[in-house]
Amino acid sequence: MLWGASLGGLELRSEGGETRLRATFPYGAETELAPGRREVIAARAFADRIEAGEDIHLLAGHDYEKPLASRAAGTLTVTDTDAAVMIEARIDGGTSWARDFLAAHASGLIRGLSPGFRVPPGGDRVVGRGDDLVRTVTRAQLFEVSAVTVPAYPEAQIEARSWAFADLGPWLGGRRHPLNRWRA
Repeated sequence: MLWGASLGGLELRSEGGETRLRATFPYGAETELAPGRREVIAARAFADRIEAGEDIHLLAGHDYEKPLASRAAGTLTVTDTDAAVMIEARIDGGTSWARDFLAAHASGLIRGLSPGFRVPPGGDRVVGRGDDLVRTVTRAQLFEVSAVTVPAYPEAQIEARSWAFADLGPWLGGRRHPLNRWRA
């Protein structure tokens, strides 16, 4: 099951006919994903696959049919530190979905970035705090990050510059959608 949250500090720049994307996800931010359900991504939660050099994709809307960049293609760099995950990508506008993403961003329609990740057994903890449940993700396998219209985290706003746990997700045709999140 893939889980998701949102990244913040996304910046797009055009340099020499190529669009560069930079994003930073600060660890430790808490957000309310649904009434009474809060989530925090702990420092270095995504370190395992990042440090192992595994392939990670930048996608349009969590759709593997709409890739924008990847580590394997040499167009995506993902760096993990104690404070944040940093992403740098080169986006080629040669595909229709890349042009759509760039146009939607320029129109102010896409304002966030959301990672798709899998939490292994023991990779999170859930505690009650008042009437809320707070889930802290301490270890997760990051597979992709996606440009999205509504980020789950308030810090996940895109900036452009010129230069119920998984069981609560929706069922599709009798099977679970691969990108269901902890949000109910």
